[in-house]
Amino acid sequence: MRPDSRLSRMLHVLIHLAEADGRATSDEIAVMLGTNPVVVRRTMAGLRDHGYVRSDKGHGGGWSLATPLAGISLLDIHTALGSPAPFAFGLANDDPDCLVEKAVNAHLTDAMADAEALLRARLASVTLADIADDFQKRLKAGGRRRGLR
Repeated sequence: MRPDSRLSRMLHVLIHLAEADGRATSDEIAVMLGTNPVVVRRTMAGLRDHGYVRSDKGHGGGWSLATPLAGISLLDIHTALGSPAPFAFGLANDDPDCLVEKAVNAHLTDAMADAEALLRARLASVTLADIADDFQKRLKAGGRRRGLR
């Protein structure tokens, strides 16, 4: 199964939008991400519905931030993307009467719930401003900048 990279990709886009201090079209974002503009519009629409970005149509239009980076956590974006499952494995339900299967599922369920709670807490503790600050430090240290435009 291919990993779901929407969270990483949308965080990437949002930081670029903040750094560009303006708008970017779905076509521009699609080129940066190596995907189709329709995919960009569909994904960004979910962020718009949660109030993190806005879209303007017509000449000079495009996507822009609607909320300051410091007001958006990684968990906010994860939630806006539909809270995709962080794990690629699941529970077996081949024999509902098997006590071994029930015991395995109970322990895996507990472990996955604990891990997801830890992940959500960490995502909630990091804002997009934290990522933008990290980016600026890397840029000042001599890194190169790529992205929109």
